[in-house]
Order: sequence, then C-alpha cells, then structure tokens
Amino acid sequence: QVQLVESGGGLVQAGGSLRLTCAASGAFSTYSMGWFRQAAGKEREFVTGISRSGDNTDYKDSVKGRFTISRDNVKNTMYLQMNSLKPEDTAVYYCARGPKYGISWFSSEYIVWGQGTQVSVSS
Repeated sequence: QVQLVESGGGLVQAGGSLRLTCAASGAFSTYSMGWFRQAAGKEREFVTGISRSGDNTDYKDSVKGRFTISRDNVKNTMYLQMNSLKPEDTAVYYCARGPKYGISWFSSEYIVWGQGTQVSVSS
C-alpha cells in the first residue's frame, strides 16, 4: 500500500520561504510526482510536476521562478522549495503520485494522494 505524507507547511509572511516535503512508502521512483494546491472555495490545481528520473519538470506559470520541485529516489522523497511567497499562494498543498510516463496537469491521472499540508502567506 503506497502512502504519501506531506510536511513543512506553516504560516509565513509575504516574501518568505517554505520547503515542503513528501515522504513516500512503496513504489516511488517508477512514477512521476506532482504538487497540487487547493485554496478555500476553489478547485484543486496543478502547481508543479517532476518526471520519474527528475530530469524533467513543469510549473504553473504563476509559480515559475519562485518554486522548485525536486526528488530523491534513494530516500523516496519529493520536495517543493517555495520562495518569494505571495498571499495568493495560500492553500492546502498536496503531493500525489502521477503516471509512469510524462508529467500530467490533470488530477484524475494521479491515483495516490497525501493528506495535505496548509501553507498560509500573510500580507
């Protein structure tokens, strides 16, 4: 049974940084991974994804240049470094296991999800 556990969320002032961690048990290195977020009253949205090897990444336009996704297939862990945070980044952030090939923006293609971690950015 694959499980994903996020950590690292919290409250930060605008302009600050946070690093989210997603620890996986079970199959990890053979799947792409992604980070999604859901703000209050809004639908869940793709933030960033990374290929199985970590060689390819993709980002939502609004986070490009500020967020960096990475993974360590030895430690079965994925990271999201978030810099220059803005109030509009406030949301619950979820890590999820995606398809084996490519990076998908569609949540329906992610089968395993973590429980989420709250990120709050104050102005």
